[in-house]
Amino acid sequence: MSFLKEFFAYLKIRKKFWLIPIMVVAIVLGFLITITQGSAVAPFIYTLF
Repeated sequence: MSFLKEFFAYLKIRKKFWLIPIMVVAIVLGFLITITQGSAVAPFIYTLF
């Protein structure tokens, strides 16, 4: 958790708020890929891309 605190402190100090949406999308895509490994939801998720 300290990594997240340091990362958000860096964003706040350097005013790089445009990185937040990129990180959110990367985390969501990683979560979807992890969830769909061998599940019945995989065909429905892959049709989105």
